[in-house]
Amino acid sequence: FNPSHLEIVGPVVEGSVRARQVRRKDIGGDDVLPIIVHGDAAFAGQGVNQETFQMSQTRGYTVGGTVHIVVNNQVGFTTSDPRDARSTEYCTDIAKMIQAPIFHVNGDDPEAVLFVSQLAHDFRHTFRKDVVIDMFCYRRRGHNEADEPAATQPMMYQVINKKATTRTLYADQLVQQGVLDRASADAMVEQYRSDLEAGKHVANALVLEPNTKMFVDWSPYLGHDYTDVWDTTFPIERLKELGKKMRELPEGFVMQRQVAKVIDDRLKMQTGEMPLNWGAAETLAYATILDEGFLVRLTGEDVGRGTFSHRHAKLHNQVDGSTYIPLCNLKENQPRTAIYDSLLSEMAVLAFEYGYATTLPKSLIIWEAQFGDFANCAQVVIDQFISSGETKWERVCGLTLLLPHGFEGQGPEHSSARLERFLQLCAEDNMQVITPTTPAQIFHAMRRQAIRPIRKPMIVTSPKSLLRHKLATSTLEELATGTFQTVIDEIDNINKSDVTRLVLCGGKVYYDLLEKRREQELNNTAIVRIEQLYPYPEQRIAEVLASYPNVKEVVWTQEEPKNQGAWLFIAPRLYDDVMKAGKQVRISYAGREASAAPACGSPYLHAKQQAQLVNDALAIAAEQSGDSK
Repeated sequence: FNPSHLEIVGPVVEGSVRARQVRRKDIGGDDVLPIIVHGDAAFAGQGVNQETFQMSQTRGYTVGGTVHIVVNNQVGFTTSDPRDARSTEYCTDIAKMIQAPIFHVNGDDPEAVLFVSQLAHDFRHTFRKDVVIDMFCYRRRGHNEADEPAATQPMMYQVINKKATTRTLYADQLVQQGVLDRASADAMVEQYRSDLEAGKHVANALVLEPNTKMFVDWSPYLGHDYTDVWDTTFPIERLKELGKKMRELPEGFVMQRQVAKVIDDRLKMQTGEMPLNWGAAETLAYATILDEGFLVRLTGEDVGRGTFSHRHAKLHNQVDGSTYIPLCNLKENQPRTAIYDSLLSEMAVLAFEYGYATTLPKSLIIWEAQFGDFANCAQVVIDQFISSGETKWERVCGLTLLLPHGFEGQGPEHSSARLERFLQLCAEDNMQVITPTTPAQIFHAMRRQAIRPIRKPMIVTSPKSLLRHKLATSTLEELATGTFQTVIDEIDNINKSDVTRLVLCGGKVYYDLLEKRREQELNNTAIVRIEQLYPYPEQRIAEVLASYPNVKEVVWTQEEPKNQGAWLFIAPRLYDDVMKAGKQVRISYAGREASAAPACGSPYLHAKQQAQLVNDALAIAAEQSGDSK
């Protein structure tokens, strides 16, 4: 299904093909061949083609070569002069970047087109590389059927209007060669028209009954409700076994010193000797998902170790440079595990993973941005496919996006994953947006995404500082017996009848609020985490509100500026919740002022703003808090 953003469908095709090859154990592409049809102006002008070509021979994205067919009709946009469409001599010159062969062929010569198509196929099959067919032709009707192309291309269309059609030229050639007579040629035209008018198939070579053995049954993944409860628990003894298995290394494998410390500590975490941090819980989640028969694929620009050195799922031998992935070696005949550091691309790579996830449902497919902000470069994929693909095309997809998000004073380029954009796109239960704050939450979120038979995209605004935060830990028992909580109520022993101020928040800011509240001993203030913003957990929030009988004010707190983050999404829902509860409660906002940029560029100003929003949320005067300096 190709949206109007033209070439963006190309990497989606490649991802779908890769998944089909994996499903058939056809790595290399003997059985599954991608063919992508392009327009000339789009092929030359759309940057996603460059990204797709660049990943064509990489280990994580190769499909054994693609046949590209460029319908070169020279009027990509009828209103533009061809001299404005590109700077290269041919529209296909972009393919020279990977030294792909380019066959230029006259579209008015069907037999030449057939010969070149066979040659392109044979080249791809022999050398497992991309090949391009530049079919030089024209559009008789311009940019669309109602368009009058002569308005902007008068000279070209004076020539085109005098030309016989390709069908007429080929019919004349066959008659001259004695292959058929004129009456037979005319009869074929009439028969074709009659079949069209009768609604019959006109592609007589079409396979009317395809091989259903190649189909994937998607019916188990349809018709489920988000409110259905799915068990994400896992036997604790098997958890410990998997934890130990992930510490086993090949003989002579030497880890880098700091990495060895992480892996050694992780073994203690995964066997219950230490509280688990984020990386330990996340990798254990993948291990359990593989253990239960689901394929796992994780890609992105720095996913092997994790941008913030928390994951270390791919280990590097300091002696010979070889790599080892413990998740690939949990047991015999386990499902495929793929962890690839991608090329420096967001748009093509995310589109590839979308295509993969829409083709292989029994899997957990994850794309991680190096920083959450980098999803900006893939916005067209998010808009055209991830958020709207099910509504537009009834095509479900279980792709997961991990977007590091959190205000750490790193400036406007490395703070915000643009949470507000995802929330603006949420409707009709089209996707999930979560802000997990504990290792147990990410463990159960990942397991829930794979195990429950709902295939919806999941957007995870994953943390940065929480990866090693002293309070952001979980126990092995919470992983084994817990579940994903859409809302986490106050965890301290506060009498709910004494609470007059209820602070709601999501993400990392929770720990800033918690530490400050404890420091100030504010027993009239409770802090509640909204861990899932969409689908909005209305019932759970109503239960929490009802449990505080004397609350007078509900405050939404966020680190993002007021015009960003979750505030504009959650405010009307909070008002509805309060009205339904029949409470006389004031609803207010505590956070940064509206801003054109996601964050300030000054660490000093950042810290000042952060202290202020925490004080505002907890109704603490600056003098009282000691932050006035």
